[in-house]
Amino acid sequence: MPRSLLSTVAVLALAASLGACASQRLEGPSRSRIAPGPQAALEPVVPAMPSGPVTSEPLAPPPGATAAPADLPPPVGVNVAVAPSTPVIAPEAPPVAPAPPPVVASGRSSVVGSWNAKDATGASCKVSLSSAPALDLYKASASGCPNKDLSKVTAWDYRDGEVYLYQPGGTVAARLRQGGGALDGALSKSGASLAMVR
Repeated sequence: MPRSLLSTVAVLALAASLGACASQRLEGPSRSRIAPGPQAALEPVVPAMPSGPVTSEPLAPPPGATAAPADLPPPVGVNVAVAPSTPVIAPEAPPVAPAPPPVVASGRSSVVGSWNAKDATGASCKVSLSSAPALDLYKASASGCPNKDLSKVTAWDYRDGEVYLYQPGGTVAARLRQGGGALDGALSKSGASLAMVR
């Protein structure tokens, strides 16, 4: 026999034997060889026991508290004459503490959105910081900026409490710190101040 025919027959025999083993294993043992097991006997039904009489009473006061009969409401269906009581004077409320100062959120999510940027010359423009990812940074855009470095901003990131504005190629255009709901910092090339407010 040629060698290729012999190897083909061997592969077919191996596949047939594996197929037979797999089908027997997946289908379970033959039912004719194993007798069905005994079924568990059901427990006899136990008749229900009658419960004691059900009564309705008011609950006792919690430990350490006393309940005077005047403090309790009158029972339902009973006419009770109510004696006039003395007026109750409410105790003075303790002074209310002043509200804490408003919490200014910090972090990446707190700076997402549209900002009005103003540079050292007084020129202003719109800068938008998006939450849409752009590789390992986030997308940003600037419109109407007379400052050339600021007008090229395309990405941003928040690291170590600072907002970094990036130009194409990864050049840092500005670094800003968050404080009081605004971003204050400087342009990287010139060092001129830059402020961004909502």
